[in-house]
Amino acid sequence: MNKALIAGITPYFLEKGNFWFEKNLAKLLKFYKTQSFFKDNLLFLEKNQSQNLSHFLRKLDELGYEKVLKVSEPGEFSQRGGIVDVFPINSSFPFRFEYLGNKIEFIERLPISIEKEKEAKERLKKKLKSQKVFSDLKGIKEGDHLVHLDHGIARFAGLQNQNYYTLEYAAGDKLFVPFGLERKLSRYVGFTEPKISRLGSPLWQKTKKKVKEGAERLAKELLEIYSKREISSRSPYLSDKEIDKQIVSSFKYEETPDQSQAFEDIKEDLMKSEPMDRIICGDVGFGKTEIALRTMVKAVNSGYQATMICPTTILANQHFQNFKERLKGLPIKIGLFSRIQTKKEQKELIKNLKENKIDIIVGTHRVLSDDVEFRNLGLLIIDDEQRFGVKQKEKLRKARTSLDVLSLSATPIPRTLYLALSSLKKISLIQTPPFGRHAVKNYILPWNENIIKRSVKEELKRKGQVYYLHNRVETIDTVKKLLEDLVPEARFDAAHGRLKEKELIRVMTDFQNKKIDVLVATTIIENGLDIPNVNTLIVADAVRLGLAEAYQIRGRVGRSYNQAFAYFFYGKNLSEKSKLRLNTLKEAESLGSGYKIALKDLEIRGAGNILGKEQSGSINSVGLNLYCQMLSGAIEKIRGATNSP
Repeated sequence: MNKALIAGITPYFLEKGNFWFEKNLAKLLKFYKTQSFFKDNLLFLEKNQSQNLSHFLRKLDELGYEKVLKVSEPGEFSQRGGIVDVFPINSSFPFRFEYLGNKIEFIERLPISIEKEKEAKERLKKKLKSQKVFSDLKGIKEGDHLVHLDHGIARFAGLQNQNYYTLEYAAGDKLFVPFGLERKLSRYVGFTEPKISRLGSPLWQKTKKKVKEGAERLAKELLEIYSKREISSRSPYLSDKEIDKQIVSSFKYEETPDQSQAFEDIKEDLMKSEPMDRIICGDVGFGKTEIALRTMVKAVNSGYQATMICPTTILANQHFQNFKERLKGLPIKIGLFSRIQTKKEQKELIKNLKENKIDIIVGTHRVLSDDVEFRNLGLLIIDDEQRFGVKQKEKLRKARTSLDVLSLSATPIPRTLYLALSSLKKISLIQTPPFGRHAVKNYILPWNENIIKRSVKEELKRKGQVYYLHNRVETIDTVKKLLEDLVPEARFDAAHGRLKEKELIRVMTDFQNKKIDVLVATTIIENGLDIPNVNTLIVADAVRLGLAEAYQIRGRVGRSYNQAFAYFFYGKNLSEKSKLRLNTLKEAESLGSGYKIALKDLEIRGAGNILGKEQSGSINSVGLNLYCQMLSGAIEKIRGATNSP
């Protein structure tokens, strides 16, 4: 061969078939000389052409090609000394370019080819989309670790002339990545301090190849698990009825665009015959519960029963009371199932469920008990997702493989986040705050009684209420007495998990009805409580909380149009890890940060089990984001091969 054309990875060229390039070759070569778009996005090479090898490699990078150990798919290139293999997106086979000095001595076709060109390009499009998802560089700071797809892990050293990202590698090597190629960069998230790569070393390509092979093995295992669910089917849900419209119209707040989109995503899932498995990831107070209610009503209108499981009796009771109010006057029967009910009441509930006399049941994990049977359960809603173990969630799924599942979470556990972003689980993000909502103002301070006294009094002045978090049941009454002495004009009560269920509900109802000014509580308040009049949070010993937990608890305030305040106090001898955790909480002050908190929490905890501990080494080698990309790509590839005729 004497000539070769390499097209850049752009949406315009990805839409064209290989035959189009052959047919229009003369025009493309003409445009290549005269028009900037074609000059920037095409590369024409000839035998005996003089060209600097490093310039050729840089151009391939700019065209969007990924450097690998050995080419196998369109959009890849590899290099060994003066030999460069490229698999152009406009060709059914790769080319080999052999350099002698700065001259191309040979051009030849390699003996591998892609038979299904269209499928290969679809995979590449999905891969590019996946890269964009993971290359969120907003808020990146100097010193952060980044992963370059072709060159490995580096430290971000700032922007060069506002045109390049500067990456620092081992032994003082530097790489300048031009704006526009952000999709080749991703944040490093892992369990350990990453090892900085050496620029130009073949070790990164070998590491990437090994991790990719592991991801492909895992993809096969996962697809086997999920395929059992995917081959299940049920009748598509019915289109909107009058009751659906009534529920939407009775919502007293203005829907955010993200809320509307999330519900449209769910409706689209429910109109299909395969069961839904979707997670709604949205900050606390951003309207996930409203989406859940509408989905349950839609299930009932389509002839199914629906259940929502909650981690605490308090939350289940609050949801039940709110739903009962919203469903008032509609022909939908709703029940509450928790330890509050007497054995006689529980027995009656079980009987009614079995006979299909109850449409919606809200409860704790008691719903998962062996004695509870549904006549026609179609929808399971899990709130709050990270509080339930995998076994608990799988129990109802096993009982009915065609069950539709909707999970709600402000900070999804890494395993779910991982699945969601790896195309095994669908995800809808609610990142838009409700109209008029203010971000909570955070104060991270050493312990100070005067500040506590002042903050309580300030809240009382504006007729608001306060949460005081003290996460030790043994000393909670002592702390309550100390606070009563500090602010005698305030009315106090305590809430914790050792109170009897009915007493706990009584305390929370009194607090909701403004009979209590300051609630001294453990982390029992963490899950989903919606009391708009509480706009000051005081956390006594913030370092005892995990990052995601602290974030959830902060979400208990600021649920109205009033400015809310959160005070996180700490004692002496603050560890580096605790400092980092509290600083992250301060950084995530803006509304809608829960999704990023989940990733940061994974990074800081330095532990965890994402789909098995055996994967942690691979994740540390390339970072969570790139690993997810590889897994997602492997799943798409296997699915494509399986679905092919």
